[in-house]
Amino acid sequence: MTRTLSVCPDQPGAYPSIGDALAAADDDSVVAVAPGTYYEALFVNDRRITVVAAQGAGTVTIDASSGAYPTVSVNGGVVELRDLVLRAGDASAVAASRTTLTMSGCQLHAGFGAGVTVGSRSSFALTRCTVTGARYGLVVEDADGTVDGCEFTDIGEDGIIVRIGAAPTIRATSITGCGNRGVYVYQYGRPTLETCEISQTGGAGVAVAHQSAPILLRCRIRDTRGPAVSFGRGCRGSVEHCSTENTAEPAIEVADGAEPTIVTGTAGRNAVFGTAAAAQTGGGQDTARADGLLAELDAMVGLESVKDEVRGLIDEIQVNEWRRGAGLPVSAVSHHLIFAGAPGTGKTTVARIYGELLAALGVLPGGSFREVSRRDLVGQYLGHTAEKTAAVFDRARGGVLFIDEAYTLSRSLGSGGGDFGQEAIDTLVKLMEDHRDEIAVIAAGYTGEMLQFLDANPGLASRFAKTVEFGNYSPQQLVVIVERMAANDEYLLAETVPEVLLGHFGQMHRDDNFGNAREARKLFEGVRKAQAQRLRQSGQRPSLDELRTVTEADVRAATGR
Repeated sequence: MTRTLSVCPDQPGAYPSIGDALAAADDDSVVAVAPGTYYEALFVNDRRITVVAAQGAGTVTIDASSGAYPTVSVNGGVVELRDLVLRAGDASAVAASRTTLTMSGCQLHAGFGAGVTVGSRSSFALTRCTVTGARYGLVVEDADGTVDGCEFTDIGEDGIIVRIGAAPTIRATSITGCGNRGVYVYQYGRPTLETCEISQTGGAGVAVAHQSAPILLRCRIRDTRGPAVSFGRGCRGSVEHCSTENTAEPAIEVADGAEPTIVTGTAGRNAVFGTAAAAQTGGGQDTARADGLLAELDAMVGLESVKDEVRGLIDEIQVNEWRRGAGLPVSAVSHHLIFAGAPGTGKTTVARIYGELLAALGVLPGGSFREVSRRDLVGQYLGHTAEKTAAVFDRARGGVLFIDEAYTLSRSLGSGGGDFGQEAIDTLVKLMEDHRDEIAVIAAGYTGEMLQFLDANPGLASRFAKTVEFGNYSPQQLVVIVERMAANDEYLLAETVPEVLLGHFGQMHRDDNFGNAREARKLFEGVRKAQAQRLRQSGQRPSLDELRTVTEADVRAATGR
């Protein structure tokens, strides 16, 4: 059973510091930290530990900026950091070696050190993290992992460094405001950069050296003092369907002895042209990629009406591109959509696929996906919101801007909150029209509240092509979702389990707050805990089949029935 250790200096019975809790923690413990600032450096060696802000993102700051050590040092083990603000001085905010590291929702700040350093055959996953003010944003050496939906801004030197054979996947991530290079790949590095945005760099957007071979897919690189991408002698890799704008010439610099593959995508002012591979792109449309994405959409559970709507939109876009290529007139089409429905119905996933479809069909320069909410758009004083909204919009250009719970912009949240939200809406209305061919804005939320959102500005409703309704999952579909979760984690459901799950989901009350797939995920996590508790209490080491099998008793323990 997972043990939770509470950290709160003012609470009797809780640990006064995070370090004290770590010293007392067993493997697989969760250290839940109360709001506040903790001036300490953390050291975790060969442990399986989770450290989380107990009351959500931004409430806990761990500050080691006055010392010489990283804010969090991890050597061996499995460590998860969630929703923490980490501040460092001359060392890295997080340094990991021989570790499985997971970070989500964290904000990192460093002085002369790196935001995150991962090495020595570690594996890692960074999701929705931000790094600002560091000398280097992320340094990966001899390690593999993923970077998804992260932001690296105001970096003194290089935004991301990949070296010594490292092969991470960096997806839907922005790297902006770097003193030198956006991404530096050397010493046999092999990263994949997919739907990333790189801008405002003092050197090249991406620099490749020392026998390295990166893959760049549907990235947008702009406003760089050096080339968008620079390949040194002996380097390989590929640049596929990327766009460049306002970079040094040539946009793609290839040294003698370098052999990268360059495939033309949607062109920026000085994008890539003229390779033999470009002839295979079909005039900017990657129909094979589009078919694969539609198959991915079809594989989602339920959502039949949503799939039909998206297919109809894509069919129209594809035919319009064919008409344009044939010299026939094409009416202007808005790619902005409203996604309305209950939470947990796949709106975010469908939005990602939709953006990649637009990129595959040559409609948008890239398939990047940026998810924001009210706090990302609304400022603290009049005028600040317009500036903040415009900056978010600009970073999303070329892909999808997904505004979750968009209706909160038309609500009054505290004194003056409604005015600032209205300012964000008014700014969006103008930007959506001025840049309608460069971005797809998808506003999501409950059906009723989205009607209120559309009434907030006279021109807002006309900016969106249509409203796509996401209905609740049926009990049968929720059972399928649980079965897929189990299969993905290599669990086997006993024969009677689906029937018990069906009865449980059939009896659940479905109001506006019904979580749909989130309810399925919550239940499956409870089932896993029940199975773990049963096996632990058996008094003997379980067999492989026992470790994989979920029984009816596990489900009933998780559901309380």
